[in-house]
Amino acid sequence: IQADGTDGNCVTFVLHDEDHTLGNSLRYMVMKNPDVEFCGYCITHPSESKINFRIQTRGALPAVEPFRKGLNDLMGVCQHVLSTFEVRHSWGAQG
Repeated sequence: IQADGTDGNCVTFVLHDEDHTLGNSLRYMVMKNPDVEFCGYCITHPSESKINFRIQTRGALPAVEPFRKGLNDLMGVCQHVLSTFEVRHSWGAQG
């Protein structure tokens, strides 16, 4: 991850080897934060596997904070889905 931005509350994170799968889900998680004024991403070019992920926050909150929280929240959701799948899959195999 590379971060570009002169102002701490408005930063573009460059995520390499990522696409819409992470971009759209992470944008959803970050936008749930009421301190985030803007969050969006774009694919730089179809032949490149990287996204520019921009966050702008209100006030003095550094953009890296909702970025970290969004990633952690998304990991939690993915872990919940995986756990639920594994429980139901093992239950289905037994009976």
